[in-house]
Amino acid sequence: MVKMVSHGKHIAIIVEQLNKFNPEKQSVEDFLNGSAEVLQSLNVTDENFVLETLAGCIEYKSLLDVVVNAFFVRDGKHCLFSERNLYAVICYLATFQLEELGLQHFSRIVKSLDAAKMHKFLRFFFNALNLNTWIKDEWSHFYDSLYVKENWIDPLLRWQPRVQQVIEQLTDKLSNCTTIVKTLTVTQPKEFNLTVPKPRAIPIPLPIPVLEKSLPVPPSTYKSPKEKKQLEEIKTKNRRKAEDLLLKANANQFRCATMKLEKGKNTPDSMKSKPTFQAQKIQSRIDNIPIKLNAAAILREGALYQRKMEQELKRIENLLRGARDPSEFLEWQKQMRGKDLEEQLAETECKRLQGKLSHEEAVLAHQNVIQENKKKADLMREEKAELMHQYAEKRLQEQKEMRELVEQVVEGHKNAKQAKVKLQKYKQQIVQEVCEENRELLRQALEEEEEKLRKRYELIQQIRAIESLPSLKSKFVDLTETGGHGLICEMSIVELRERLALLRETQKAAEEEKRDQIIHEKQAKEQLLLDKLDQISLFRAELGRAAALKQEEKKRKSQSGERPVKDERILNLQQKIMEKTMERKKQAELLKITSQKNNITSAKNSLQQNHWKELEDSRERQFKILQHGFMARETAQKMAAYEAAKSGATVCILRSEVK
Repeated sequence: MVKMVSHGKHIAIIVEQLNKFNPEKQSVEDFLNGSAEVLQSLNVTDENFVLETLAGCIEYKSLLDVVVNAFFVRDGKHCLFSERNLYAVICYLATFQLEELGLQHFSRIVKSLDAAKMHKFLRFFFNALNLNTWIKDEWSHFYDSLYVKENWIDPLLRWQPRVQQVIEQLTDKLSNCTTIVKTLTVTQPKEFNLTVPKPRAIPIPLPIPVLEKSLPVPPSTYKSPKEKKQLEEIKTKNRRKAEDLLLKANANQFRCATMKLEKGKNTPDSMKSKPTFQAQKIQSRIDNIPIKLNAAAILREGALYQRKMEQELKRIENLLRGARDPSEFLEWQKQMRGKDLEEQLAETECKRLQGKLSHEEAVLAHQNVIQENKKKADLMREEKAELMHQYAEKRLQEQKEMRELVEQVVEGHKNAKQAKVKLQKYKQQIVQEVCEENRELLRQALEEEEEKLRKRYELIQQIRAIESLPSLKSKFVDLTETGGHGLICEMSIVELRERLALLRETQKAAEEEKRDQIIHEKQAKEQLLLDKLDQISLFRAELGRAAALKQEEKKRKSQSGERPVKDERILNLQQKIMEKTMERKKQAELLKITSQKNNITSAKNSLQQNHWKELEDSRERQFKILQHGFMARETAQKMAAYEAAKSGATVCILRSEVK
């Protein structure tokens, strides 16, 4: 029984070590060395058996995996996959170690393990049909078929009848285990002997920690930087200036010629023919302004004009076929959008004024809180001054006590100083003796080092003299001969130079041909760009004239509009805001805050007021624009005219817009 337990223990150790082995992270030698350190507690024979079995299982892993995988597919469907290495160890012992172990030792190992598992696996493995068919064929993929048959299959077939007896013993053991029926005793419950718990003490409540008052978040965190706002203002101003300049240029395109003609009426008859000639000169000068564009911009603008021309032609074809012009619907849509925008701006203006009113109320409440805090601060200062006075008196008393203690200690140190002086003199004498010995040793070491350097210098001089002797090294080189290396592509230096010269000539001819081709392509491209530029200049001239006519028509419409009255809600809110601001200013004059902290808060309030004032001014400007009638649409049309002047449009589009 003891032997069975020891065999089962050895097999369990082997299976455990195989589970730890990872061929990707460690080699076989390192793994076996580590296993040998773990198995030092076993005796020599057991340790050798375990190590040999481990090495064999790793070496013949491919053969063992064939059998074990087939077992799990066929007879071992209900077995645990974690016991895979156990079946691999039994398969290795039966295939490679059965001759050395003997049947008796092998049967002991098998019986020390689980009988049901071993019975199922041995019956599957020692089946003659399996050994002669697929096991033999699968193992022949890894080793020679004759070697497999002679060394592994034939011995297993010889041992098969005797192993069958062991399998029958395992079946008898399993049948006996199943027939035995044990009488079960009923459990009688007993009462638990529990100790009576002691009453718990009431814990002392911990003091609630008081957090320090954190600094408020600075208002600059939620505001955009001033530089960004200034850049946006500059950008809008420059855009407005550009729009005004464009409109003036388009409107006053022929003013120079008309002024000359008007002046010509008051001049004598001899000077009447000059203004027409000068007007033609100015007109040609204005129309022939050079366009400074790169090639990509010219082609892109030409493609844009071509696309717009095709769209306009398509629109005209649709109108001829009977399609309807959507201009009336678009005009109605613009009017309705303008009304919606006016209502939306009025609503936003009301919300803004309500927000400003709540802001004024919050400022008043904040000023009331500041007054209360100021009173509390005065009380705290008085308490602090009293505590500081008490602390100063206590400090003076402690200083007096310390002064008396120092005087007592100084008297005790006077006697210790004399002993220190004697000890210092003795140490100085010892240091002088040691310094003299060190000097002598250093002198001897320097003499030895000088002798070594002298010998080394003489040796270097001899070597340099030998190297300075002349050596005759001359070799005649024939440039017409090959290297004689036995290669097919060998050639002499002269032949190589001739071939290189020919190659340079062919490359030069190819470069000249390519250069001529590039010049022709460049000339064709330049001609195409010139044609595109002529077309662009025509489109821009027509666009400027149409924009000027459209601007004059819009001015006439804008002058005839009437200004609507402001909303009553906005007027009421503005009146309330004025009252609150007057009340806040009066209260601020009464406070007269002098501390630095209050100055900072007042600066913040002034910044916020400026911010609200700027927002209010911007909203009022937008509201006035809406009240003025068609001003918003006029600015939108200005922008459209500017973009059209920048990008260009066709003559057909301009004529349709003028209509």
